[in-house]
Amino acid sequence: MSRARMALAALTLALAGVAGTLLWVTLRGEDVGTASVGGPFTLTDETGRTVTEADFEGRPTVIFFGFTFCPDVCPTTLYELTLLMQDLGEDADKVNWLFVSVDSARDTPEQLAQYTSAFDSRILGLSGTEAQIAAIAKQYFVYYKRVPLEGGDYTMEHTATVFLMDSGNHLFGTIGYGEAPAMALSKLRRLVRDG
Repeated sequence: MSRARMALAALTLALAGVAGTLLWVTLRGEDVGTASVGGPFTLTDETGRTVTEADFEGRPTVIFFGFTFCPDVCPTTLYELTLLMQDLGEDADKVNWLFVSVDSARDTPEQLAQYTSAFDSRILGLSGTEAQIAAIAKQYFVYYKRVPLEGGDYTMEHTATVFLMDSGNHLFGTIGYGEAPAMALSKLRRLVRDG
């Protein structure tokens, strides 16, 4: 038997094994596993009020993680969301717009209120203790890390994805950093319509 035929036979056998395993798992009714994004949280909004995920149920939610001392990604993303909200018109009122700080040390409710005032007034800043931020970041699979700078200051590295959650707090989709505005607007319109 030639090497090519042996390789083809091995590949066919491997694919049959994978297909058989998937069929077996499906027939048994077992879930092969999907990551669940989102979940319960307790944070403080920019007015100092304690909020939970229950405060935002019943409407789709757009959620972005960042920090107020962010030099580029955060202000750019919030500005782009502001423009998209204008494009949505009255439909933007049907959505919760959340900015969750990953910098619990500096981003107090007052700091968040001042920062979000530069963008659409419907964007609500949320902060919390280090443990609260770690918990919500874990639920959304958000990476963040404090990075020391010269002179004792620091910045934050963080995921730059905008999460689109349906009215039941399930992941509906995402908007990537720098995504084309027309594509992002299309996703938001679907979120309003179907989420």
